[in-house]
Amino acid sequence: MGEYAKLCVKEISRRYPEILIDEVNTYEDDMHLLISIPPKMAVSWVVNVLKSNTGRLMREKFAFLSKLYPRKDGLWSTGYFVSTVGADEQAVRRHIESQGREDRGQAQLEF
Repeated sequence: MGEYAKLCVKEISRRYPEILIDEVNTYEDDMHLLISIPPKMAVSWVVNVLKSNTGRLMREKFAFLSKLYPRKDGLWSTGYFVSTVGADEQAVRRHIESQGREDRGQAQLEF
C-alpha cells in the first residue's frame, strides 16, 4: 500500500500544481513528505488536502480500509510535523530517504 500512497500523492500534485512534491517515503503506517508550497497557501490546508485525498483514493483502491477505519477521517492521524524555516533541508531529505530504516531502528541519523 505504501507504493500506492506515493502514487496518490503524485496524483494530488497533478491536481494542485502549486503543491510541489520533492520527496515521498512511506513505511507501514506513516508517510514523510518534503513539499514546497507558495506563501499564499496555508500549511494546514495543504495537509488537509493531502490527507483527505490520499485517504479517499486509498479507500477506493483497498476496500478493507473502510472496514478497519469506519470513520471517514480515520485513515490518518490528526497530527503532523511541519518545519517551514530553520531546518537544514539536506538533513530533512536524509531523514525522509532513510525513514523506513529509522522506524525499524536500523538507522542512526544526525541532525
